[in-house]
Amino acid sequence: MNTCILIHFGVGILSALFGYLLGRLFGKGRCQNCDDWKEKMVTLEKELNANKKKTSPQYKRSLASTVASTYSFNANLAKGVFGKTIKENDLTIVEGIGPKIQELFHKNNIKTWKSLSNCSVQKCQSILNNAGEAYRIHNPGTWPKQARMAYEGKWEKLLKWQDELDGGIDKL
Repeated sequence: MNTCILIHFGVGILSALFGYLLGRLFGKGRCQNCDDWKEKMVTLEKELNANKKKTSPQYKRSLASTVASTYSFNANLAKGVFGKTIKENDLTIVEGIGPKIQELFHKNNIKTWKSLSNCSVQKCQSILNNAGEAYRIHNPGTWPKQARMAYEGKWEKLLKWQDELDGGIDKL
């Protein structure tokens, strides 16, 4: 074996070892702001955990229940805008929903404006499709948004929008 190679190999190992030892010897205490960085890291981890809690399903449910409690049905206000008596959670107030479709939605456990507003358009269409050919032709594209307005008591806004709709379908 060539001794030149062994010499280079030995010098390389000694240099690496010597560099490591010098780094350990003189490198301690060199990080003046390490404690600052550690504090920042702890703070950021706390913020991350707080944000994770805010996006958790339990937090969203508690937030939804808090928001839900702020809306209360005012029959007099609804009657004043629509000119007729409105019953709370009457799905037929939604343009495009009649008594038979309301009954169909009730059978599928959608009995309130809130539950309809949380329902996707695709789910509404699926309920209609499963009910048969007579229901399949309806377009529920605006129903959840109308139900949201009714649930939130935005009667003037709902009536104005319904005047622009054609059988529950946005003409625009």
